[in-house]
Amino acid sequence: MSAPAAAKRQLIVAITGATGAIYGVRLLETLRRLGGVETHLLVSSAGWLNIQHELDLDKATVHALADVVHSVRDVGASIASGSFATDGMVIAPCSMRTLASIAHGLSDNLITRAADVVLKERRRLVLLVRETPLNLAHLRNMTAVTEMGGVIFPPLPAFYQKPASIDQMVDHTVARVIDLFGLAQPVALPWRGLRSEDSD
Repeated sequence: MSAPAAAKRQLIVAITGATGAIYGVRLLETLRRLGGVETHLLVSSAGWLNIQHELDLDKATVHALADVVHSVRDVGASIASGSFATDGMVIAPCSMRTLASIAHGLSDNLITRAADVVLKERRRLVLLVRETPLNLAHLRNMTAVTEMGGVIFPPLPAFYQKPASIDQMVDHTVARVIDLFGLAQPVALPWRGLRSEDSD
């Protein structure tokens, strides 16, 4: 008798109106390539504006990267309930408005409701927050989400890998995010430490 197939993991991916739409899109592309993960996609109206402006992609192209697409207005969707088990949620990029809504538990659309569910069910929430410089409200909201168990993950490039392109920097960030969910990924090599001719 053959062993039962492993259950597919489920991850919510949201794209909001901060710059950096490439992070959410590349995350979807990478998860599709890896396989074994059912993705649930949410895109805010401002997120769509940035996708079109920064990436020249239409809705059909982005929708095709996800397994399930939800409207941000559909607060009755499966992911609005803690009984729908997921591995967690990534908001990439995460606007300061979305961060503030999560920090204050507003649940004013399906993105912030799904994030609230992930936090209350003690699942992993990762926010690729995008803003600079940061004011005190931003910092306090990041602290609040961290205290709730969320992970604040500004998508900062790692230059120790000596990236040769923006794509390589984006891939490295996406790989780090995927690592947080314990998913095997071949995108970025781990840090092996510095080698110095002066070291003993």
